[in-house]
Amino acid sequence: MLRDAWTIAIETLSWMEMQRLSERLAFNKTIKQLGLNNTNAVKLAYRLVCETTRRRNLIDRFVNCVMEPRTIGEYNLGIQSFLRIFVYQTRLVREWNMTSFKEAKNFARMGRTILGWKTFRAIEPFLGFLLTQEPEEMFEGINDAEKIGLQTFNPTWFVEYCCKLFGREQALAFLKRNSYPPPTCIRLNTLKNSEKEIINRLSSEGIEVEKVELLKHAYTVLKMKHPLTSTDSFREGLFYIQDKASCLAAEIANPTPKETVFDICAAPGAKTTYLAQLMQNLGSIYSIDYSKRRMRIWKKEVARMKTEIAQPIIADALKPLPLAEEADILVLDPPCTSTGAFGKTPSAKWRLNASSIKKMAEIQWKMINNCAEKVKSGGEMIYSTCSITVEENELLIERFLKLHSEFSLTNLEPKIGLPGLRGMKEAQRLYPHLHSSNGFFIAKLEKRD
Repeated sequence: MLRDAWTIAIETLSWMEMQRLSERLAFNKTIKQLGLNNTNAVKLAYRLVCETTRRRNLIDRFVNCVMEPRTIGEYNLGIQSFLRIFVYQTRLVREWNMTSFKEAKNFARMGRTILGWKTFRAIEPFLGFLLTQEPEEMFEGINDAEKIGLQTFNPTWFVEYCCKLFGREQALAFLKRNSYPPPTCIRLNTLKNSEKEIINRLSSEGIEVEKVELLKHAYTVLKMKHPLTSTDSFREGLFYIQDKASCLAAEIANPTPKETVFDICAAPGAKTTYLAQLMQNLGSIYSIDYSKRRMRIWKKEVARMKTEIAQPIIADALKPLPLAEEADILVLDPPCTSTGAFGKTPSAKWRLNASSIKKMAEIQWKMINNCAEKVKSGGEMIYSTCSITVEENELLIERFLKLHSEFSLTNLEPKIGLPGLRGMKEAQRLYPHLHSSNGFFIAKLEKRD
């Protein structure tokens, strides 16, 4: 089992590096490629991939210090992946203490059989030093932002950005918490059953939940005997695994039965299925996304959650929307840097750089302008991202309002987060360290007659 897990993890990390894929995409590609389906090995492999990727900058810095003047980047992808997992498993899991040489020897033996002894012998002389070198040497000769980046597992440019935006103290609190996933939250599906009956069903399957204050159907998962996706209640569509910030965005939209709703960038279906639930499956939802692959997932989720009023449309919101109708409510959750959700997808932070924010903001700018044309007079547009940058949020909304005088910001209910930055008190921001959710921004824009 252990060898299979390491084989999957090494191959997945290699695909991520070679094709800049997310953890999940690379993992699925590897499972299909290798044909390994041992459940325990698959679970362990995915954890190794995520936790190694989460700490990648710290691991690489440590390896480079040990192997100086050589660097980890000089080796092939298989060796790079092995070294990262090896350091994570032998040093970081044990918090740099109590190294098990017997365990490390077993890992090295597995690496030799997976990668081949000819390939592996190039790094064998360094493995002992990786087990014994003190981590303090990593922090010599670096500035404050670099040190914080290593301690919180974040790129230096992002540390500098957050310190400038929030101040050092709040930036530290945010960066530490944003490096780990928020508590698991689920949204109960009242299209299938009453909340009370669903909670009883969850309890019978060993799932203990707690109501999220101020939200209608969101619950935090406290305990579970088995992975949520393996339960009968999940397969039957009794709940959707959905961050509470995402639930809040749908509730702020507050659609009513018989309204026409546009869900832009709709896949994989969290927003569509919740909007339909709030509308009691009455009215119309047009769900637009450019990705055929993601829309295939959307179709499965819509069917699982008993959503009956949603129509899928494959189209690119960077171009005029291919719809003759106008929306009473338009929900736009555009692609973003995901800087508020690094805990959920740690690979994202290593694919980005400071210029990524500006590039993403331009994509969002084109989308929001295309969407504005499809909102009815008297209608509303909800704009949300899982980014904490002002360029993708407040600055973009300010720019939009200057161009579109027919729109104005309106207050949001329920109020869970903090007011937006730059005096944008009508908007809301959520942060991992304050709200136990992804970092999130939400604004509601009303189109006047």
